[in-house]
Amino acid sequence: MKVEDIHKSYGDLEVLKGISLQVEEGEVLVIIGRSGTGKSTLLRCINLLIWPDKGKVWLDGQEISAPGIDVNKARQHIGMVFQEFNLFNHLTALGNVMVGLTNVLGMKSDEARKKAMWELERVELQDKAHMYPGQLSGGQKQRVAIARALGMDPRVMLFDEPTSALDPELIGEVLEVMKRLAFEGMTMIVVTHEMGFAREVANRIIFIEKGVIVEEGTPRELFHRPRFERTREFLWKITELYGRHEGPEASGD
Repeated sequence: MKVEDIHKSYGDLEVLKGISLQVEEGEVLVIIGRSGTGKSTLLRCINLLIWPDKGKVWLDGQEISAPGIDVNKARQHIGMVFQEFNLFNHLTALGNVMVGLTNVLGMKSDEARKKAMWELERVELQDKAHMYPGQLSGGQKQRVAIARALGMDPRVMLFDEPTSALDPELIGEVLEVMKRLAFEGMTMIVVTHEMGFAREVANRIIFIEKGVIVEEGTPRELFHRPRFERTREFLWKITELYGRHEGPEASGD
C-alpha cells in the first residue's frame, strides 16, 4: 500500500500537509505523534472514509483514489479498527462478524457463520460468540471488531488507537491479538501510543507532527538514536505519561 502527497484541510485548518508513505506486504508500520497531528485523519484518507484534498492512494498497484474506481469495493480490502468498537448492539458477537460477510460479500448464512466462528477463534472469543456487546468487556468488544475486519480477508489492516478507549487491564488482550496478526504476516498500519508494542512489533515507525512526517526509522533507530529533538521530546513525554521507560536513551548523540 502506498499514499502519495496526501493533503487534507478542514476550513482554514490544514491537517495533513503532504504525507507520503509506503508499507510493504507483511510489514507493520506504526505511526506515532501528539494528539491532533493528523494521524487519524491520515488513516481515514488511506481507507477513503475521508477524501483527501490532494494526493493519491494505491493498493496492490492500483490507484484506488482515481476517478471511476468503485470505492466501496476497494475499501473491502482494507480492514479498519477504530478507537470505539462500532458494534451493532442488537447483534451477537457472531452476528457482528457475519453481517459484512452476508451483506457485503454475499455469503450464504451457513458459510458466513462458519467463517465468522473461525475469525472469533483467531481472537480467542469463540466462547463468547452468542453474547451481545452489552455482555462483553471493552477488550472483548475490540477483539470482536478485529474479527469483523478480518472476516473480509483484507490486504491491509488499519488500527486507529485501538486501545485508547480501554481500561488499562484490558489493553494487553487486544495488543496480544495484534501481535499474533503481525507475526502471522498481516500487513498493518497502526496508530498507537503503546510504545512497548511499537518497540516489539513494528518494522518501521513514523513520527508525525503538525501534519508532516518529522522522522521515520526502525524502532531501534527512533528509540535509541532519534535524529531530531522533536522526536526525542515526544518519546520522553509519552514515557512520562505511561510510566514506563520506552523513551530514547540518554546519550550525547
